[in-house]
Amino acid sequence: MDALDASKLLDEELYSRQLYVLGSPAMQRIQGARVLVSGLQGLGAEVAKNLVLMGVGSLTLHDPHPTCWSDLAAQFLLSEQDLERSRAEASQELLAQLNRAVQVVVHTGDITEDLLLDFQVVVLTAAKLEEQLKVGTLCHKHGVCFLAADTRGLVGCRAQASTGSEHSLALGMGFSPSTFYKVQQEDGSLEIGDTTTFSRYLRGGAITEVKRPKTVRHKSLDTALLQPHVVAQSSQEVHHAHCLHQAFCALHKFQHLHGRPPQPWDPVDAETVVGLARDLEPLKRTEEEPLEEPLDEALVRTVALSSAGVLSPMVAMLGAVAAQEVLKAISRKFMPLDQWLYFDALDCLPEDGELLPSPEDCALRGSRYDGQIAVFGAGFQEKLRRQHYLLVGAGAIGCELLKVFALVGLGAGNSGGLTVVDMDHIERSNLSRQFLFRSQDVGRPKAEVAAAAARGLNPDLQVIPLTYPLDPTTEHIYGDNFFSRVDGVAAALDSFQARRYVAARCTHYLKPLLEAGTSGTWGSATVFMPHVTEAYRAPASAAASEDAPYPVCTVRYFPSTAEHTLQWARHEFEELFRLSAETINHHQQAHTSLADMDEPQTLTLLKPVLGVLRVRPQNWQDCVAWALGHWKLCFHYGIKQLLRHFPPNKVLEDGTPFWSGPKQCPQPLEFDTNQDTHLLYVLAAANLYAQMHGLPGSQDWTALRELLKLLPQPDPQQMAPIFASNLELASASAEFGPEQQKELNKALEVWSVGPPLKPLMFEKDDDSNFHVDFVVAAASLRCQNYGIPPVNRAQSKRIVGQIIPAIATTTAAVAGLLGLELYKVVSGPRPRSAFRHSYLHLAENYLIRYMPFAPAIQTFHHLKWTSWDRLKVPAGQPERTLESLLAHLQEQHGLRVRILLHGSALLYAAGWSPEKQAQHLPLRVTELVQQLTGQAPAPGQRVLVLELSCEGDDEDTAFPPLHYEL
Repeated sequence: MDALDASKLLDEELYSRQLYVLGSPAMQRIQGARVLVSGLQGLGAEVAKNLVLMGVGSLTLHDPHPTCWSDLAAQFLLSEQDLERSRAEASQELLAQLNRAVQVVVHTGDITEDLLLDFQVVVLTAAKLEEQLKVGTLCHKHGVCFLAADTRGLVGCRAQASTGSEHSLALGMGFSPSTFYKVQQEDGSLEIGDTTTFSRYLRGGAITEVKRPKTVRHKSLDTALLQPHVVAQSSQEVHHAHCLHQAFCALHKFQHLHGRPPQPWDPVDAETVVGLARDLEPLKRTEEEPLEEPLDEALVRTVALSSAGVLSPMVAMLGAVAAQEVLKAISRKFMPLDQWLYFDALDCLPEDGELLPSPEDCALRGSRYDGQIAVFGAGFQEKLRRQHYLLVGAGAIGCELLKVFALVGLGAGNSGGLTVVDMDHIERSNLSRQFLFRSQDVGRPKAEVAAAAARGLNPDLQVIPLTYPLDPTTEHIYGDNFFSRVDGVAAALDSFQARRYVAARCTHYLKPLLEAGTSGTWGSATVFMPHVTEAYRAPASAAASEDAPYPVCTVRYFPSTAEHTLQWARHEFEELFRLSAETINHHQQAHTSLADMDEPQTLTLLKPVLGVLRVRPQNWQDCVAWALGHWKLCFHYGIKQLLRHFPPNKVLEDGTPFWSGPKQCPQPLEFDTNQDTHLLYVLAAANLYAQMHGLPGSQDWTALRELLKLLPQPDPQQMAPIFASNLELASASAEFGPEQQKELNKALEVWSVGPPLKPLMFEKDDDSNFHVDFVVAAASLRCQNYGIPPVNRAQSKRIVGQIIPAIATTTAAVAGLLGLELYKVVSGPRPRSAFRHSYLHLAENYLIRYMPFAPAIQTFHHLKWTSWDRLKVPAGQPERTLESLLAHLQEQHGLRVRILLHGSALLYAAGWSPEKQAQHLPLRVTELVQQLTGQAPAPGQRVLVLELSCEGDDEDTAFPPLHYEL
């Protein structure tokens, strides 16, 4: 099948979010790939799930071993009903349901040399070393990419052996398609090398990143075992990884000798593993030179003691990395790992050795949690079951977290539970990464479907879905009573505004917050513990830029980037097809004239709609005439008008050319029916104009071309001016004289007859409604005006729709990392050194985990506090008056303060007149609040949050919030 045929089969709606990450060529390669996954315990299931969601052509499963109880702690495709069934056969149907476009089959025989020839990539999970060496050698022989991955308790590894593949890497910058120049950037400066062959420099310029292919080759597995290349950030981490490598080799040796893995927390077995690691052949820097590193026996011992279990968060993390490596091999996109990756979360274990589990506490119980009990013990399992957690967001990360919560048993006891909050409904584009949803669920509430699916993963799970948003409007629902039952909060949200609000609720109620986010191959997982770590703060750059538009002047008249043109095109859509229709409908209902519409913005809105076509459109031809006229206004006459005021040779007073730097001098376009973008704009604009007026449209490009040849050219005199005669942008009111208002009033009266117009609400995910077509064409034409390189349709749709690029692998990885922090939060009081913030970039093999910062301490005289602290004052019997509250604050804390009700009314200020103080001081606090706000405290409300500030000599000091207990 050629590339053109393959592209026709690519389901862009389903894979839209990952298309922004991978691109169409990579997706087409993935769609035609054949992958074998052998080993369907938790790790293999995670790899398979990610590959199916991301749309590999075919996936063959291999695992003839029967399902056992310990599998259920991490293998979400299996249940109690599958015990004794082959893992592969029991997993096949549920995997196939995730994506019917992927052929999922089971291989029941042995893995032979002939079988391997059918695949591009072979993945072995939880396999014996002998099997890894045999399959790895055959794959290396035949040029088949090979990966082996395994987790043992809180440690995981992934090895890769491949004959070689090409991957796109950013190696340099280019100024032309045929010549590349290496660009070095240090301290904000750029060096481009020898420029003697360049023409004379005039001004400005742009640098474009060019990615060039690089071939990567890996050693065979048998060679790599003795000469591992480990991904690490420092020499200390390299040594740590080498010791983990030896620990895994020793575990394989133990299993080979004894026919079983070490028993959970068995000190005898652990010492045997340490001895085997000590006796292994030393690792080598080169083929001849051994590494001179002492073995960290304490580390090997801990690995051996906790190695018997399989944990859902660990397999989620390692399964995501392994699946991403498979996709790299298939798609030839991003840099592959070279060659080993070791990851451990041993910090999940108690730091105090006295608190480590005993062999008896970790013995098998015939329970679905056996794999987890083997690491943490039955006592800890009971703690997990008693927890009550709030999960905010049931999208991609939320689904992955629900899976982790269900498998670890969070809230699965009678006294525990989970509450899932999400107000959104399922869309088809969700299905490629939100694996709890199926095609038949499209249109249903995410929270309800996700909760039901989570109960399917673990019938013991106590989960309640809520579809009310968690924001300031619903604090009567998510109030004191609600949060008093919550032990912790997990946030899986896609906006910083929502994250900040949820974090503020956690700070207010002193609840731990687990928070994760992704963007393409980037991901983060962070944890915030009351009084232990700092509270959540949105990144400064993200908080400043979220939803912040570019300056209007830049967007309308001086764009320099494709983003500027897209924002302009999006505004055009709103003004032409929504706001203008709403304005005209309002005029019809209120029977107003333009003279009554004294708001300049309203007049400006109506000009483009009424000015080009002075009669209400009656048919498709009228709509096309309007669209052609508006094309001329935007891309020809408007640009000529701009250049009259700012000619190409205009110079500022200091001698600087006006059109320099980011300001690109535009050129007017001439309408050409042979230019597809010109035609697309008219087709889209005419269809939208027709939709707004309730008229039939057309998708016939040929007929449109013929119609445009017959239409008269629009009259330039009808085009509204853009600028006044000075350098400043004209105000809207200056553009309308009495004659213009009179003329437009006549046109407006035409629209008063007939049905109301239909305002169009922009919808990015419907490719048949012309919404995205209009924006893409308008932005592209604007780019042509200003000589700006345009972006393709997919990128335009992502930018305009504010779509966050997403892939299943990154989502699964951050959920796994967050699940590891959950273990620490639930286990009990832990020092800050136990917790980890994690940031990863799967495309560049980057993972950093570091200890969170401590909460900042603020001081005022004798008081010290952090963001987690608050002052508490009981209401008392009888309830305190404002005067007694002030006396209490003076007596207990030495504070003379101004008091405000949180986010609302001023209750007291020292500067009040004696008369006003006399009115307020005798009142009870709740009585005063009700008098000032008109509302009594809500039923079930336990505290009033009061804000205190003390007027100092220079500036106000903000104190901890005062919780006035009711």
